[in-house]
Amino acid sequence: MLDFNRFEILTFDCYGTLINWEEGILRCLHGILGARGKDTDDATILRHYGDFEARAEHGTYRRYREVLQSVVSQFGEHFGFSATHSETQSLPESLPSWKPWPDTVGALRELQKRFRLAIISNVDDDLFAGTQPQLGVKFDQVITAQQAGAYKPSLKIFELALARIGVPAHRILHVGQSVYHDVLPAQSLGLATVWVNRPSPRTGVGAVKAAEGHPELQVSSLAELASAGTGQQSA
Repeated sequence: MLDFNRFEILTFDCYGTLINWEEGILRCLHGILGARGKDTDDATILRHYGDFEARAEHGTYRRYREVLQSVVSQFGEHFGFSATHSETQSLPESLPSWKPWPDTVGALRELQKRFRLAIISNVDDDLFAGTQPQLGVKFDQVITAQQAGAYKPSLKIFELALARIGVPAHRILHVGQSVYHDVLPAQSLGLATVWVNRPSPRTGVGAVKAAEGHPELQVSSLAELASAGTGQQSA
C-alpha cells in the first residue's frame, strides 16, 4: 500500500486527469470529420489524436494552441482533406469549455485539506487560465509546458516543477492519466506516481501515446485517490 504520510505535495496532470478532455476532443473532431463525410469511431479518433499530438510536440517547442491546430491539420491529411483555418482554430478554442470529471472538484478539495496541490500540464498559460476557475481550488504552483519550453514526457517540465516547488522528490506524489506523459518521466526523477486510469473508448490508453509502466498506485477515479489519500492518518 502506498504510504501517503510520505508526501507533502500532490502534483497533477490536468487534461485527462482533472478535465474530461476526451469528451471535448471527440465533440470537436466528430464535428469536423462529420461535416467532411469522414467520421469514424471514438477509439480510432483517440488513437490518431495521441499519435498526431506526440508528433506535433516533437522537436522545436511551439505553443499548445499551435499543437492543437496541427492535430486538426494532420486529421485532414490522414482523411484526405485540407482543414480550413476555422477548423484548425476550433480545437484550441474549444479547450476552455472542456469540463472537469464529476469527481474532480470534490476530490481536490478533500485532498487539499491534507496536502499542497500543484499542476504540471502540457498547456499554454492562457489556455489553463480558462480552465482554472472550473477546478474549484487554488493551486500552490502551476507549471506549464509554455513556462518550461517543453512538453511532457520531457524532463524539463518536471525539473522546473521540482525547482519551483522546493520539496525533495520523495516528498512529492505525481498524479496523471498518461503513463507515457506522466508516470514514466516522473518516476525517472524519483517521484512516486499514481495512474488515474479514467474510463475511455480506448481502454487503458485514451487520447495519448501508449506506453508500459508500473505506477506505485493505480486508481479508476480521483474520488478513489482522495479516499486513499485522506483515509490514512499521520502517526
